[in-house]
Amino acid sequence: MNTFLQKDLDELQLQGLRRSLKLLGSAQGREIILEGKRVLNFSSNDYLGLANDSRIKRAAQEAIENYGFGTGASRLICGNMDPHEKLEEELAQLKNTAGALVYSSGYMANTGIIPALLDRQSVVFCDRLNHASIIDGIILSRAKLMRYPHADMQALEEMLKQNHDVARKLIVTDTVFSMDGDRAPLKEIVDLARRYEAMVMVDEAHGFGVLGSHGAGLVEDLGLEQQVDIQMGTLSKAAGCFGAYVAGTKVLRDYLINKSRSFIYTTAMPPALAQAARASLQIIREGHQLRRRLQESGDYLRVQLKILGFDTMNSTTPIIPILIKDPQEALKMTKQLLEQGIFLQAIRPPTVPVGASRLRLTVTAEHTQDDLDQLLNTFKNL
Repeated sequence: MNTFLQKDLDELQLQGLRRSLKLLGSAQGREIILEGKRVLNFSSNDYLGLANDSRIKRAAQEAIENYGFGTGASRLICGNMDPHEKLEEELAQLKNTAGALVYSSGYMANTGIIPALLDRQSVVFCDRLNHASIIDGIILSRAKLMRYPHADMQALEEMLKQNHDVARKLIVTDTVFSMDGDRAPLKEIVDLARRYEAMVMVDEAHGFGVLGSHGAGLVEDLGLEQQVDIQMGTLSKAAGCFGAYVAGTKVLRDYLINKSRSFIYTTAMPPALAQAARASLQIIREGHQLRRRLQESGDYLRVQLKILGFDTMNSTTPIIPILIKDPQEALKMTKQLLEQGIFLQAIRPPTVPVGASRLRLTVTAEHTQDDLDQLLNTFKNL
């Protein structure tokens, strides 16, 4: 077995596509210790800088004292605790929905929600750049998969027309695309869904905490809370915690409790994580200045990088891709930046299409103006 495994690894090495783990020797933050070296971190999804926030840590510590750490069972047996239900109530309030349900991770949410809703007779319409967990959820559902070109509403409508007689149809999209940093044309998607009688599901993983007047995401930002059927998102990015959620009607919540295998057949989230997430929600709700600073820093970097001749694609969020195309060149630039005290991860196929390798720059509310200028000066001297 090791022979063919090593052969495949060697081939990945030749193509510049082999991956390896990097050891972080500090808490998450704007500055980290990576492989023993202190560097500025421009690769984290900790958009609001909450991963090491003292209020969130304190909430987790208090929960451990009151509830212990492990839950010992699934929530349907004896693992359902007060922090879980309170977190769900507060998520529903923030998302302006009737109910919410917490999952242990975003991957588990998407691979649990979609198969619960769809079957072999269903059709799902999926943006080509949606996250891998959405694709895996669709595969598990056995529904017919139709992938429309990224954000192409004309192509989506043609697909909907072709399948107008299918009883159960779902359009699913990221709200903020994790590798491109652009936003889904959600109003247009909702309009098409209403016209062709399809459900709409969004993945707010990179929009939650970042967009909307209260940080609830793109759905809130566009005022579409009552028109999007299924709002999924994660607590591990801007929220600085761990886990995921789905928000929608009370009927949807009850249905998933009964039908979603990744919820039913897994041990409940530790109560300390739920309490930490509750503390994070309070910060997100009131985090107007954090979001303003985040947007301003992202806009500043986009303008300056374009002046330097870099292609930041269609980014409008804290995720700023710097298109390099060649994977070996992207790796070379990551190495050069790291030598200058900047950690900026190269992203290569299969995470992005062949010929679209890039540096994925993420700015956070913690980054100072000096940090941004240091990054830009480093790019000038590459």
